Amino acid sequence: MRLRARGQSLLADWQRLVLLGGLDPLMVKYNESINFDRILYKQDIRGSIAYARANAEAGIISRREFEQIEKGLQQVEKEWATGIFAIVPGVDEDIHTANERRLGEIIGKQVAGKLHTGRSRNEQVVCDMRLWLRDELRAIERHLADLLHVMAARAEREIDLVMPGYTHLQRAQPIRWSHWLLSYCLVFATDLEHLREVIRRVNRCPLGCGALAGNPFAIDRDMMARELGFDGLLWNSMAGVADRDFVTETLQWGAMLMQHVSRWAEDLIIYSTAEFGFVRLADAYSTGSSLMPQKKNPDSLELLRGKCGRAFGHMAGFMMSQKGLPSTYNKDLQESVEPMLDHVKTVSDSIQVANGVLATLTTDAGRMRAALDPSMLATDIADYLVRKGVPFRETHHISGRCVAKAEETGTPINELSYDQFCGIDNRFEKDIADVFDYDMSVERRSAKGGTSKASVLQQIKVIREML
Repeated sequence: MRLRARGQSLLADWQRLVLLGGLDPLMVKYNESINFDRILYKQDIRGSIAYARANAEAGIISRREFEQIEKGLQQVEKEWATGIFAIVPGVDEDIHTANERRLGEIIGKQVAGKLHTGRSRNEQVVCDMRLWLRDELRAIERHLADLLHVMAARAEREIDLVMPGYTHLQRAQPIRWSHWLLSYCLVFATDLEHLREVIRRVNRCPLGCGALAGNPFAIDRDMMARELGFDGLLWNSMAGVADRDFVTETLQWGAMLMQHVSRWAEDLIIYSTAEFGFVRLADAYSTGSSLMPQKKNPDSLELLRGKCGRAFGHMAGFMMSQKGLPSTYNKDLQESVEPMLDHVKTVSDSIQVANGVLATLTTDAGRMRAALDPSMLATDIADYLVRKGVPFRETHHISGRCVAKAEETGTPINELSYDQFCGIDNRFEKDIADVFDYDMSVERRSAKGGTSKASVLQQIKVIREML
C-alpha cells in the first residue's frame, strides 16, 4: 500500500508541474548549453557580424543598422574577453541567445532583433563550431610540427647510438636509437598530413543554410565565407545544418594520433625502467613515490598512454549518438560540442607534453650498447653466407645451427672457433669473425628506410621536406 501511495503522490506532483506551465527547472538546465558553448563567444560574434554585413548588402537592414549591430557586438566581445559578461540563468540558453540578448540591451531590441533575419541557430552553431575547430586544429598542427622537429633534431644529434631493436619485446637486431625515434616520427608525420586534410574539410561555410531549406533573402554566402576565412561552401542546406562529420573526423583523427602517442609512450616507459635504463626522464616530467624514495615514476608517459582511452571514448560515444538520427538538425547534435572541446584540449595538451618529454629526456649510450647480444647477429651470419652464394633458405638453417651450437656449448656465438663454424658448414671462411660487429651490422642495412647512418639521414631529410 505504501508503494502504491508513493506512486500516486509522484504522479500528482508531475501533473501539478504540467498545469503550472513552462519547462521543468531540471529540463531547463538539461537543455542549456551556455556552460560549455560560451567558449565559442568570439566565433559567434564574428559570424554574426559577417551575417549582418551580408544582410546590409542584400538591403535587409540599413547601413546604419549594420554599424550599430557591429559596434554593439564588438562591445559584447569585449565583455566576454574581460570577464564581465553576466549570464542570465534561465534566459541565456546558449551562446547565441546570450549574445543577442546582450546586444539588445546595448543597442535596443528594435535593431538587434533584425540580426537574426533569415538565420537559424541550426546554421549558427555549426558555423561557430567550424570556426573554432579550424583555429584550434591549426594550433595543433603547429604543436605536432614542433614535435617532429624535435624528433628529427634528436635523431640527427644522437645518430651514433646503437641499441637493440625488438619484435615481440624480444631482442631482434641491432638498430640505431635514431632509427627507433624516426619510426614514430614518420608515423606522426603521416598524422600531420591527415590533419591538414581534416582542416580543409572543417573549413567550409554553413552560413546561409537557414534552418534546413536555405535563405529566402538572396544573401551572398560567398561574401560571408570570404570574410570568415572559409575555403568554400557547404552546398546543400539540409546537409549543412545536420553535418557533424567534421567533428567525427576530428575525433577519429585524434583517436588515431593518440593511439600512436600511447605506443610511443609505452616504449619509453619500458626503456626508462631500471631493467633497461636506455633513457631517463627529466624531473619536470616524472614524479617520486609517496612511499619509496628510490622510485622515479614516468607519470607523463603513463598519462599520455591513459589519455588515449579518453580520446577514443570521445569518438565512439559521439558516433553512437549520431548513428540513428533522421535528416537535418536534431537536438542530439548538441552532444557534438562537449566531446569536441574536451578532445581538442586533450590532444593539444598531450602533444605538447610529449614534446617536452622528448626534448628533455637523457639517453644512456652505454646501457643501450650493453643490452646488445651477439646472438642478435644470427641473421648477419645468414647474410654472410648469402654473399658467398648460398641460397637464403639454406643459410637461415645454417645460422640456426650456429645458434644451437652456441647454446649447446654455453659459448657466446661470436666466440665460437673457426673450426666450430667449419664443422657446421665448410663454406665458412676466416672472415666470419668480421660479422660480429654491431656498428657494421647496422651499416649493412643501407637500403632506403634502413638503419644505416646514410638511410637515417635520408629519413630525416624526408621528414623535414614533409614539414
